[in-house]
Amino acid sequence: MLSQREGSASAVRAHEELFAYWASRRELGRLPSRRQIDPTDFKRHLPTVSLIDVLASPSEGLLCDYRLRLAGTGLYEVYKGEITGKSLREVYDESAAAYWRGELDKVVEGRRPGVGSHSLAWRGAPHLSILWLRLPLASDGRRVDMILGYDVVVGAQGEFSRSGIRAA
Repeated sequence: MLSQREGSASAVRAHEELFAYWASRRELGRLPSRRQIDPTDFKRHLPTVSLIDVLASPSEGLLCDYRLRLAGTGLYEVYKGEITGKSLREVYDESAAAYWRGELDKVVEGRRPGVGSHSLAWRGAPHLSILWLRLPLASDGRRVDMILGYDVVVGAQGEFSRSGIRAA
């Protein structure tokens, strides 16, 4: 069960809060680093926060790959298990992994946040979606080497027998 059940409007507000927090950590146009992010500043959002390692950069002429360094406990039910330490291809089917690789590549290449929604149809829950936010982090202020993520499950109300996922 997700510990935070949010409607679409409150999910958008939570995304705005995390974006404002991330933006407040920027200095002189430089991206914030992981060291500048203090999880105690957004405790109520931690269950669905993730940290994603960027394993290679498209700007280096390499295909990017990503590993989930940390995934909040609220994501456990969405993914039916622990995803911390796993690569995209270990978490998602081929189509969903390609979607996430493309979205994360945009964050890395553009050095800009990304936001969107992704259907949970691949998990047998086509009536649910993840409203997601991905915020670039850079140890040197420039080259994205980590991404701060925040997800909220939205969709029809109540319990869902096939998926076992609750949504707002």
